[in-house]
Amino acid sequence: MKKLILATAIAASFVSTVARAEDAKPDNEFSFNAAVVSDYRYRGLTQTRFDPALQVGADYTHNPTGLYAGTWLTNIKWIKDAGAVASPPVNTKGDIEWDIYGGKRGDIGGGFTYDVGGLYYYYPGNTLADSGAKNANTFELYGQVGYGPGYFKYSQSLTNLFGAANSKYSQYFDLGANIETYYGVILGLHVGHQNVRGNPNQFSYTDWKIGVSKTFDDLAGITLGLAYVGTDLKDGVTTTPASDGLKNVGKNGFVFSLSKTF
Repeated sequence: MKKLILATAIAASFVSTVARAEDAKPDNEFSFNAAVVSDYRYRGLTQTRFDPALQVGADYTHNPTGLYAGTWLTNIKWIKDAGAVASPPVNTKGDIEWDIYGGKRGDIGGGFTYDVGGLYYYYPGNTLADSGAKNANTFELYGQVGYGPGYFKYSQSLTNLFGAANSKYSQYFDLGANIETYYGVILGLHVGHQNVRGNPNQFSYTDWKIGVSKTFDDLAGITLGLAYVGTDLKDGVTTTPASDGLKNVGKNGFVFSLSKTF
């Protein structure tokens, strides 16, 4: 049961976007984004019980320095699910994930780029602790190195990770690439490994994604995406509530997205 709570508790997210380079940018740049996804997956695990999610965000970038800050919100169901699969079941609350982040990005030289910062995952009013876990709110530091379309990113939690007890300093490794192909289609490739610390609750798994996306200028700049995502988690290790058919929250599946940046 501890594994069920732990695996269900691993949650949160960004909407991955591929930015277009411009010849000149203003010193201060604001942008807003909105998306609808058929299933909100984070690190391979569904956060919405395989149901759709509505997601909105805002970003600020100070281009001369590379400093940036942003916020992002989405609906979720995983906190309620953690309570439903607890023994005995409890009524846990927490329907919203609110991410607040900031950092600095720039060029290292020789074609390499960097991105370092911190990310706070806030779940307003969450009662995940009622399920036997800890508070869901989580803070991570991250560092990324990129070259061309490829990147490697490392994240480490400075708090318990999404409610998993004794999981401070848990790590996530992310390797991927966003490759421009024909007709403006972007091929997105990703493989990641989540290591959740804690004794005796040590837990780890691998996730992956293969996706394509395309921005349609004739459709008001809307971006359509389709991705196949999955994990190496087995049935029975992670699950949704029994009332929903005991599904593996990390099972392989397709995710459709429709998004726009303003």
